[in-house]
Amino acid sequence: MPVQMQLSRIIISEINEQQIIYLKEVDGDRQFPILIGIYEATSIDRRVKSYQSPRPLTHDLLVGLAEQLGAEFDSVVINDIRDHTYYARLRLRYEGELIEIDARPSDAIAVAVTCEPHLPIYVSEEVLEEAIG
Repeated sequence: MPVQMQLSRIIISEINEQQIIYLKEVDGDRQFPILIGIYEATSIDRRVKSYQSPRPLTHDLLVGLAEQLGAEFDSVVINDIRDHTYYARLRLRYEGELIEIDARPSDAIAVAVTCEPHLPIYVSEEVLEEAIG
């Protein structure tokens, strides 16, 4: 059973190539970091701070495209970790069907915080145990 998590912290460093986001368990104390790129970290940070860009950014484009096609984003599931790399599924509904799309967790979370309301983020118990372990 996946565990619902929330974005709890974003660390952006101009001197490091990798940025860090922390996910924290909604109904618990467990949390873990994910290393992401500067572009994704900046996109997530802008959305969390309600910054409105004068033109659509990449994650705005994805959300707008899905909406125009009649799809609705459902959730993000971080479902695997291999060789210290996390894997995620971006879930959306289209014509009553749940569709899962392979995505980097950073992009999936950027889409999650671009959607209004924000999408729920889930992490499989196995991934959570390994990430904390």
